[in-house]
Amino acid sequence: MSDTTVNLAELIGSRICHDLISPIGAITNGLELLEMVGGTQGPEMELISGSVGSAGARIRFFRVAFGSASDQPLGRAEVSELLKDVERAGRVRVNWHLIEAVPRNQVKLAFLALMCCESAMPFGGEVTISSASDTWSVTGSADKLNLDSDLWKNLPLGRFANKVTPAQVQFALLPEAAASMGRRVVAETTSTRIVIRF
Repeated sequence: MSDTTVNLAELIGSRICHDLISPIGAITNGLELLEMVGGTQGPEMELISGSVGSAGARIRFFRVAFGSASDQPLGRAEVSELLKDVERAGRVRVNWHLIEAVPRNQVKLAFLALMCCESAMPFGGEVTISSASDTWSVTGSADKLNLDSDLWKNLPLGRFANKVTPAQVQFALLPEAAASMGRRVVAETTSTRIVIRF
């Protein structure tokens, strides 16, 4: 993948997320108005409300992971809120061990690495994200991991023997995005633990 391809992918990601955030927000507002005027209550409304909440959370997360990223800082509160919403929508618990605001482009790498970890945790697990001396570590642990050896072995180079599927796109994007920032991805795996550093 060339720099142009990565930039196009980021622009497409930003555009899709930008265009979807407004209608999802409008649906959320509509549901709140229905609630206020005593609209339909029950499991149907809970299902719609939960689904819209999950969709909104994922879109906001994807906007950082797949969208254009500058070195503009993202604060701890904003990142924590994003991750809390994502946790509610999935099976993985996320610990964000950074106190200071960090550049959005580095958060992008952390989110892509988190998605790599999530893909190996079909039954849930825990991911801890930390940074020390300008080196980031994203550590995933679970009782049972489902590791695709081709993806994990070749993650540092971003060149895979098998075709990457849409569900695996983060594996191709992470090393490219890291290289564009002068960083190199390193991955280590065991049967219950994953560590990605960049």
